[in-house]
Amino acid sequence: MSHGLSLKIFDIPFTVCRLTDAAVPNLSQPYTFYARTAEEISLVCPTACVPAEVEAREDGWRAFCINGILDFSLIGILSGISTVLADNGIGIFAVSTYNTDYIFVKEPQLPCAIEALEAAGYTMHK
Repeated sequence: MSHGLSLKIFDIPFTVCRLTDAAVPNLSQPYTFYARTAEEISLVCPTACVPAEVEAREDGWRAFCINGILDFSLIGILSGISTVLADNGIGIFAVSTYNTDYIFVKEPQLPCAIEALEAAGYTMHK
């Protein structure tokens, strides 16, 4: 169930990459997601902003996010979206922020993702 959620589609391509220790990502660029663990440094950013020092990269992602600020007490929002997409054979890469969730799908699957989510009651817009 969509619970009447509105999803914003982004017009720019994204890249998911693993950085070297020497990489200097531009964290001031909007829609840039950075994570560092004991095993890796990951970056999701607009493809045009990928730093030169990457160990691996996966281009061709498109994104949408849940409009508005999600309260931490809400349960199953991302699960509902991922279930609709999984039921339609669409894999995702998700990033959660303090305010909302961002869902990434591969470019060729974006039209099918939009169609499936709209059929499930989600409102999609740019």
